[in-house]
Amino acid sequence: MFKKLDRNKKGFTIIEVLIVLAIAGLILLIVFLAVPALQRNSRNTQYRNEASRLLSATQEFVNNNNGTLPAASGSGTAGSNAASIYALAGPPKNIATLTIVASGTTSAQSPSLTTAILVSGGVKCGTVGGATITPTTTGASARSLALIFAVENSDGTVNAQCSES
Repeated sequence: MFKKLDRNKKGFTIIEVLIVLAIAGLILLIVFLAVPALQRNSRNTQYRNEASRLLSATQEFVNNNNGTLPAASGSGTAGSNAASIYALAGPPKNIATLTIVASGTTSAQSPSLTTAILVSGGVKCGTVGGATITPTTTGASARSLALIFAVENSDGTVNAQCSES
């Protein structure tokens, strides 16, 4: 009627199974928390690389045009200097728009994740204010350029970055 329990049989107790499940759940939680940060870091690296390519393409543009700096233009309309620089850079994947602002502009610039702002001639990266950068003319040569772009913060907001040549 009743089976006698065999004490020699080996197996897991319910406590052991629960501990293993708790450890597995903790590992999954850590992975799910780490993946978005890794993806954001990857995108930010792409933004920085594309900004570097755009700045290099700008230098190539200047060299190809006998030292003439790019003229202020809208967001890359056909035939504009911005479109030429964009083409030289091999159109970036993330930065969809390049805007060139007037030489010596020192007003605050606010890029988005899909736009970059090239301040043409006589400026260097200046004051960073979170989502904005105010270029400066202090210590800049007439041929100095500043490229302002954005990266993502951990809370999803934009943080302005600047590269200069």
